[in-house]
Amino acid sequence: MQHALPSPLELFLAADPVVKGVMLGLVLASLACWTIIIEKLATIRRLRREAKALALAEAGQSGAAGLAGAVLGAALPEWRRGQGARETDGEYRQRLEVALRRPVAAAMKRAESGLPILATTGSVGPFVGLFGTVWGIMNSFAGIAASQDTSLAGVAPGIAEALFATAIGLVAAIPAVIAYNRFAVALAAVRQEAMIAASDLALRLSRAAPVGV
Repeated sequence: MQHALPSPLELFLAADPVVKGVMLGLVLASLACWTIIIEKLATIRRLRREAKALALAEAGQSGAAGLAGAVLGAALPEWRRGQGARETDGEYRQRLEVALRRPVAAAMKRAESGLPILATTGSVGPFVGLFGTVWGIMNSFAGIAASQDTSLAGVAPGIAEALFATAIGLVAAIPAVIAYNRFAVALAAVRQEAMIAASDLALRLSRAAPVGV
C-alpha cells in the first residue's frame, strides 16, 4: 500500500522548533530575493532606456528626464562657466567629463542596492538549510534512542522534515545566485554604455560655445 507524501505545510508543522526557525528564515530570505529580482528587472530595463537617451542628449535640451536629465543638470553649470583662461582643451573636457560621470556613478550605485542580499542568500542559504537538516536528524536519532523504535516508519518522518530544510535552502539559493550573476553583468554593461555616452557628451560640450540660461 502506497502512502501519500506529506505536504510542505505538514512537514513544517511537524518539524522541531529550531528547524522551523531555519525554514521560516529561508522562506523570508527567498521572498526578499524575489522582491529584489523583480525590482532589478524593472530598474535595468529603465536604465538601458535612459543610457540610450543619454547618448542622444544635447546641450540646451529641455525636458530631459531620468539619467539624461541628471547628467545635463550636473554638466550645464560647468559648461556655462566656460573654459578657464589657463585651462587647456583637455583639462576643460576632463572637467566636464567628471561632472557628467558623477550622476551616472550615483545612479549605478543606487541600482546595485539589494545585490548583496542576493549574493549572501546564494552563498549562505544551502548551509543554513543544511544546519536545519543536521539538527533535525540529530533530534530524530535522539527520539529513536529514547523510544527504542528503529523501524523505517519511525525514522522516516523526522528525516523527511529535516531534509525539507535543505530543500528550502536550495530553492532560496539557486535563483539568488543566478539573478546576482546576471544582474551584475547587466549593470556593468549599462554602466559602461552610460559612461561612454557621458564622455561623448563631454566632448561635444567642450567643442560647443557655452550659452546663457
